[in-house]
Amino acid sequence: MAGHKFWGFVAAVGVAAPIHAEEAPIVVTARVDPYRAVDVAAARTGTAVRDLPQSVTVLTRARIDDQAQSQLGAALRYVPGVTLGQGEGHRDQIIVRGQASTADFFADGLRDDAQYYRPLYNAERVEVLKGANALLFGRGGGGGIVNRVSKSPTFGPATAAVAGSLDSYGAWALSGDGEVPLATNAALRVNATYERLATHRDTFGGHFAGIAPTLALRQGGGTELTLAYEYGEDRRVTDRGVPSLGGTPIRGYTRTFFGDPAANQSRVTAHTGRVRLRQELAGNLTLDASLLAAHFDKYYGNVLPRGATATTVELEGYSSAAVRDNRIAQAVLVWTPVTGMLHHTVLAGIEAGTQDTDGLRNEAQFVTPAGSAARVTVALARRLTLPQVRFGPTSRSTLSHVRTLSGFVQDQIAIGAHVEVVAGARYDVFRIDSINRFNGFAAQRRDAMWSPRAALIVKPAPNLSLYASYARSFLPQSGDQFTVLDATTATLAPEGFRNLELGAKWDPLAALSLTAALYRIDRSNTRAADPATGNPVLTGASRSEGFEASLSGRLAPRWQASFGLALQRGTIRSATTAAPAGRRLDKLPAAQVTAWTRYDVSTRLGFGVGVVHQSGQFATISNAVRLPGFTRIDGAIYLRVSPALSLQLNAENLTNTAYFASAHTDYNIAPGAPRSVRLGVKVGF
Repeated sequence: MAGHKFWGFVAAVGVAAPIHAEEAPIVVTARVDPYRAVDVAAARTGTAVRDLPQSVTVLTRARIDDQAQSQLGAALRYVPGVTLGQGEGHRDQIIVRGQASTADFFADGLRDDAQYYRPLYNAERVEVLKGANALLFGRGGGGGIVNRVSKSPTFGPATAAVAGSLDSYGAWALSGDGEVPLATNAALRVNATYERLATHRDTFGGHFAGIAPTLALRQGGGTELTLAYEYGEDRRVTDRGVPSLGGTPIRGYTRTFFGDPAANQSRVTAHTGRVRLRQELAGNLTLDASLLAAHFDKYYGNVLPRGATATTVELEGYSSAAVRDNRIAQAVLVWTPVTGMLHHTVLAGIEAGTQDTDGLRNEAQFVTPAGSAARVTVALARRLTLPQVRFGPTSRSTLSHVRTLSGFVQDQIAIGAHVEVVAGARYDVFRIDSINRFNGFAAQRRDAMWSPRAALIVKPAPNLSLYASYARSFLPQSGDQFTVLDATTATLAPEGFRNLELGAKWDPLAALSLTAALYRIDRSNTRAADPATGNPVLTGASRSEGFEASLSGRLAPRWQASFGLALQRGTIRSATTAAPAGRRLDKLPAAQVTAWTRYDVSTRLGFGVGVVHQSGQFATISNAVRLPGFTRIDGAIYLRVSPALSLQLNAENLTNTAYFASAHTDYNIAPGAPRSVRLGVKVGF
């Protein structure tokens, strides 16, 4: 839709609803806490957030809907201590407390590590657990993990909601959420969405389609069985952003597409099936067992900028295809015995999994009058003129097989009303066998690692807890995607993460939570992205440390809020060929401020305002290119027309601030979007 037509539509309608709204508009009462979570599903024990000895941020469904977010990455921008990598324009990539990962993602506590963009249409909430989390989740997670909690049947009456939206770039979406009781002990819930993608960037487009049916069965004796399936199809242009010039992102080309629209294509098809059994074995003993099978078929091709001058830009490219199959079996016991004055919460579990990945990479060849070339230099212009590009020859063909077996136990012991002690450990056996079919190199590696955790919690008052925690985690050297071993990584010990954290959690009001934490993460055998290629390189030891604070809940009966602050610093601590000691860690702004607040003038009308601020940050560990700091202001208007109809208008970047949101290398930098609005409507039945 053309811009002037869209604004005319806005003027005529006035307000609209989020495309993924899942609840009727809130009638404000003192008992509703839509922005505040009291527990965390990923912690597995039902322990209150206040009694978890680590920093936790929960994005509730109400907050996701109020911000009209449909993608995980966009929602995480409001989490202090989390920044985003560009992800090469085809995947989620997070940096948590200075630790980058494409694999520290989970769904319902099970690993979801394939490289793709994660939608939120089927998410009840998003949980970000910071610090080393290997005891609960295994390898990786040195800075933190992100867990999506899926929607499931509520065993209530039949309900349905349909929502649609349109934004000022022409992107639109339709979604639905319906639940029907099949019997007194059975219910089916189905969520589905279709999104047409568009942004401020030239030539960008695509779509996402997803459907997620979930069947839940309940039996007497505390038995609940859940059968879930999710299908996702993502098709989009692979956008690698803009190059740098003179140590900063190039100016004046924020809409220019530095690629080939025909070649820069990404396709992902994902199938995920999950079976979960929850059984109360006794009054204080519960079993939670899950099986997961997932299949991902992915291809992406891209032409990307490598460097620029004032008049030219150099381009290169490649294509990549991968088929991945994940299988995970997990069983967890939670036991809450009492021995004298000690109240225990014992968590014990086992997990086994396999991961098979078949990968292929072809290099780009540009067809020029002088012949084929792997790189080409063209005139820098608002719209580039590129020679024809073909993908070939093959530069990598790999097959890997990963097997994992883990066991873990933890006890959280309450000693009276004022002191709790947490102690536990996980033992992981990790094995990878791989072959590079291109050069015939085959290798295998086995790592067996302990991941301990210990914490002390002091509770001077029922609504206040102070804690100190220690945790370790590890990551095998074959990278977080484990596609192939080479002659170097096959001989290297895993990366190690040591996390120390001091924190406080206080609920000054019944519906308001305040948290603060100091942390330090020491990483050994560190790998980081090469500033030019983006491939992993060794960088010795590194340290990140900082302070985080957050506030979430109700400030007043009609006023909901979520605020966050992160002050942080990260440095390379030992010299290597990739980076000398003293270099700053990349994508780690010294200061982050996030805020989102909603005020309801009445039960029908409300307003929302959000702020995202980041100070300057380096694109890579070269420290040669710096992304300028920025402040983005967002807003929203909410209107409840009737019990069945709600409308909402969301605006992003109200002040039209020019900024650069993320980077992958020194030459691939993503420009932030200028001012945009999203208009939508939701109807409930």
